[in-house]
Amino acid sequence: MNPIRRASRVAGFGALTFGYGSGFAIAHSQAHAEAKRKVRDTWVKGWSSALLDLFAIDVRITGIVPSSENGLLVVSNHRSTIDIGIVLRLFGGRMVSRADVASWPVLGRAASSVGTIFVDRQDTVSGMATVRAMSRCLEERDTLCIFPEGTTYGDDEVRPFHQGAFVAATRSESLIVPVGLAYGGAAGFVNETFGEHLMRMASAERTSVGVAIGTPFRCDARAAELTRQAHSQVSELVQIARNLAEAKR
Repeated sequence: MNPIRRASRVAGFGALTFGYGSGFAIAHSQAHAEAKRKVRDTWVKGWSSALLDLFAIDVRITGIVPSSENGLLVVSNHRSTIDIGIVLRLFGGRMVSRADVASWPVLGRAASSVGTIFVDRQDTVSGMATVRAMSRCLEERDTLCIFPEGTTYGDDEVRPFHQGAFVAATRSESLIVPVGLAYGGAAGFVNETFGEHLMRMASAERTSVGVAIGTPFRCDARAAELTRQAHSQVSELVQIARNLAEAKR
């Protein structure tokens, strides 16, 4: 363990998140209505890239980041807090996150400021409100990034997907973009607090992650079928991502 590296990364995480958050707030407040989404994506992608560099995350990508005038619903398996930085750097847009993230130090406030949709999956009212919020986002032709397993897991098995985002997607003309993630090393966020996870990742020398972006498909089926199709594709993409993560450089 290198205590200097750990301390510098933890301090850098706070400084970058506070600095980018403050800069975003000023730029967003001064932007015209039609430019606010572009401003958000510029700042979010910049913050994500800076943090991935700070924590020495070696991102290995296959596939193409698509564009769509009708919006994108990006769906991925969920293994680490690093997932958030990766999907935001690639796609921008808004995240759907579990409700407790809003209370995390520094990160919670930053997430709230850029329009993150928080959901308490144990609360039916919260779940319904989240589906409505996701529907509005997609109907506005924005990009929405979700981890439909609902929480993080420590292996490559893709758990069943919650259907909420796919219910929301059936009311839009968005494209669904499946993404598979796999990590080399111990990057998983399981059975530990955010603070413990942050300290452990801050101590790591370098972390490799494979990212496999699949072929987008249209929301032209019922929610159950969209959920099944997305789960099947993400499962296949995780295996491709695993090979990328473990490939020698």
